[in-house]
This record gives sequence, structure tokens and C-alpha cells, in this order.
Amino acid sequence: MKLAIAQFNPTVGDLAGNAAKIAHYVHEAREQGADLLVTPEFGLCGYPPEDLLLRPAFYTDCASQLAKLALQTQGIALLVSYPLQEKGKRYNAASIIRNGKIIATYRKISLPNNEVFDEKRYFEAGGAPCVVEIAGVRVGINICEDIWQPQAAALAKSAGAEVIVVPNASPFHVDKQKVRYEVVKSRIEQTGLPIAYANLTGGQDELVFDGDSFLMNRKGELVAQLPMFDDALGVFELRDGDWVPGEVAPAPSIEAQVYKALTIGVRDYILKNGFPGALLGLSGGIDSALTLAIAVDALGPDKVHAVMMPSQYTADISVNDSREMVDILKVKYSEIAIRPVYDGFMDALAGEFAGLPVDTTEENLQARVRGTLLMALSNKTGKLVLTTGNKSEMAVGYATLYGDMAGGFAVLKDVAKTLVYRLAHYRNSVGCVIPERIITRAPSAELRDNQTDQDSLPPYDVLDAIMKAYVENNRSPQEIIAEGHPEADVKRVIRLIKLNEYKRRQAPVGVRITARGYGKDWRYPITNRYSSGL
Repeated sequence: MKLAIAQFNPTVGDLAGNAAKIAHYVHEAREQGADLLVTPEFGLCGYPPEDLLLRPAFYTDCASQLAKLALQTQGIALLVSYPLQEKGKRYNAASIIRNGKIIATYRKISLPNNEVFDEKRYFEAGGAPCVVEIAGVRVGINICEDIWQPQAAALAKSAGAEVIVVPNASPFHVDKQKVRYEVVKSRIEQTGLPIAYANLTGGQDELVFDGDSFLMNRKGELVAQLPMFDDALGVFELRDGDWVPGEVAPAPSIEAQVYKALTIGVRDYILKNGFPGALLGLSGGIDSALTLAIAVDALGPDKVHAVMMPSQYTADISVNDSREMVDILKVKYSEIAIRPVYDGFMDALAGEFAGLPVDTTEENLQARVRGTLLMALSNKTGKLVLTTGNKSEMAVGYATLYGDMAGGFAVLKDVAKTLVYRLAHYRNSVGCVIPERIITRAPSAELRDNQTDQDSLPPYDVLDAIMKAYVENNRSPQEIIAEGHPEADVKRVIRLIKLNEYKRRQAPVGVRITARGYGKDWRYPITNRYSSGL
């Protein structure tokens, strides 16, 4: 049997457009002699459709597109995944279509309800295997989470499957592919069957799908893999019960993976939603510099507008470094001094502030002036404001509501500060676009004289380690202290994380690149007196 895998980038709800992409791959796979084309989970409707799945018309429209797509399947079998409604129940389903007819339909058995997944909200679980003979080979179907649990694979094996194919909508995070390998190996050890794993590509709101579709043989060895993040079609052969080895696309470095995920997240969020481009505040600091580089790589320089908004506290080197960077990248650039606007606000508030000491209020007001200017430019041009804050800042509230948090998409929302620096070095290794001084100077919000981030925060390597242990790994404060982190820093960071939940709840969506970001998979109450053991 010749099996083709198509990994591609659907758009949620663009049923006709997604069906056209599948039809294209059907034609290409047939031209290359494939007997079966496997497409990813929900390739027809995009993933995740979320509460579109509560609308009956969505199922009707998917069924209509499926019927049209079936007309393209002369001389080849197609495995396509879609939401199915029948007899008053809803399923995450996949059908094999051949010569214009659905010949078998599988209903997903294991419904994930963890991390970013919420499928039990929408679907009933299936309970029966689905095995179809294709070119003399009995092909069993599992869907995504099915392969992470033993039940569905065991049922396919007992029903006579000789190979298992798995449509997936598995989002990216750092080291996710290693976890997938281990899961698939465990199913192979359980069943003795070779497995084909097909995954989506592209960005959908905060999620990015990395492709990385692969084959493993009966020994649990990786024998073929499609490129990471790119749309691709691979055609492979199953001979004498196992895969004939094919090309294994190399894995990029962690920094390259994350950088690519961020660019895809920005590109697809802006372009799929129809924005004409992006704009951002450029400060001369590392976060806005990296955000600008990502935006240009995602969209091209003609769609990006950088705005420097100096105050009386902005160092000359910040302005000069910003000018140097926009000259390198050839983007539209504006400078708007905020002092006159800030002074106007202060004059208006003079009576209310009389007799009160200067504090962070005045600092936050500067950030809010900048946010207001950026949002005005966004309203006038239609371009989306990209915020520039990172995960470390969002963790401890080192960000201003309606100021530097104002915008439509938070590019670095799940990127710790220490990783920001690694990504800047990576981008410059590809081609130098970030002036070296931006990377080497001490980070500062420049909201008062001689300010640096470490005036009020632990060193970022300390902060990030504590944040990762507490947020991503669910460690208790006592466990984090036992790992060797200073007790005072642990207590301080965790206290700040708790106090600033209300800010994070109001932050724009941003790309998820870790196993736990401040998005779909972070659902903590704002009003919360649990002490976390402190």
C-alpha cells in the first residue's frame, strides 16, 4: 500500500477553503500513486472550532462540504476528519471516502479535557474500532488523543488492523515532538503495529500547529518525518507489514522552533483575521526589538509600522538604537514625543494629586499615554497593535493595564525574559537585525531616572526559574525552595503571580510555546485566598 500524508494549515470555519486544500492534496497524492491520503484532525473545519460546535448549522455545512469533497476521490481513498452530528449526538469523527462514497466512519473514543483541550464540552465518545481494507492492507483509525491512551489502539488491533493511521490536531510547545514519539512508541509496543501520524500546521488564535507528521515502524523506530511547520505532502510505502524508510526532516534548534512558531502565530492571526498589518511601540529595549523582528519576518516590512514615543526619561541611545533597527528592517517609522500629552494629563490631575507623593502612578501614566497613541493609530489605519511584554513580566505584573498591555496580540506572552535574549541572539545569527547594544544593555522601562528592571524584580534567571517551576510544573513553594532557590525570592515571585491574575485576565491573546501558558490552560480565580503553602 502507498500511503500519503498531507499536513496543511486550515482556517477555522473556512469550510470551502479547507476543502479546496484537501482536494488539491487528493489530486497530488493520486498523481503520485497513493492508495490512501491521510489528512489531519478537523482538516475540513479547522481546529479548535470551540463553540461553533454548539451550532447545528455548523454540522450541516460540514456535511455539505464533505459531500462535495467526496466527488474528488475517484481512484484514491481519502481519510478526512470533521465534526459529525447524528441521532442527536455529536462526535469528533473521521471518514474514509473512496470513489465518491463514504465507506467507513470512525468516532473518536478518547476525548481530551486537559491543557488547551475541551472536547468533552462538545462530543460524545465513540466506542467501536474502525478498520478498512485499502490495497489489501487492513488500516485502523485512531484520532489524536486516542493514540495517547491504550484503549482505541487495542480495539483496532483486535479488529484486525495491520497498521494504524492517526489524524492529529496537536499544538506545538517546546519539546512536544519528543513526547509524541514516546507516546507512539508505547502504542507500538502494545500492539506491534506500525503507525502513521498526521498533524496540522499553522496558527489559530494562541495555538500554533507544527506539522512534524511522521511514521514509526513496528520496532518503534522513526523512519520518515515531514518538515516542521511547513505544509507538505509525503508519500510512503507499506511493504511486508512495515514502512519502507523515507526521508526524515531534521529538527531545528529550540530557538529556531520557537522563533518560527511566533512568526506563524503573528502571521496567521493578522492575515486570517483580515488586518492590513501590524504596529507596535518601539522603545529601544530587547522585548520590542524582538517583537519588531518577528513581525517583519511574519508579514514583511511593508505591513509593519514601528512607533518610538520618547519621554523625558528616554535615553538617547534608546532612540538611536531604534532608528538603527528600523533602518535595517526598512519598516515605516514614526517618532511621537509623549511629554506634551503627559503634561496635559498631569495638569488635569494636578488638583486631585495635590499633596500626594510621586509614585508608580506617574510611571503608569506614561505607559497609558503610549497605549492611547498606539490605539489611535490602530483605529485610523486598521493595523493591529502588537504588545511587547514577555511572560516574566506578565507573571509578576510588571506591565501596565491600558498602557503597554494595550493591543490586540501579545507576541511574547508565553516567552520568558531569558528566552527573549536567546531568541534575539538566534535571530541575529540568521541575519543581524537587532543592534547589539539593545541586547547587552540592562533592561529598563525608562519611566524614571536611572531605572532598571532589577530595581524591583529578582534577576531574570532567578525569576524565570521560579516561574517555570510554579506555573509550568505545578511545584509548591516548599518544593521550589528545596530545589535551591532563595526562599525570599520564591515567596515574592509567587505572591506577585497571585496578585496579578486580574491583569493577565485582561491581557490580549498571545502565542503559546510552552506546556503551560497564560491562556486556555491557565484558569485560576482572580479572587483567591489560597496561600499556596506560603
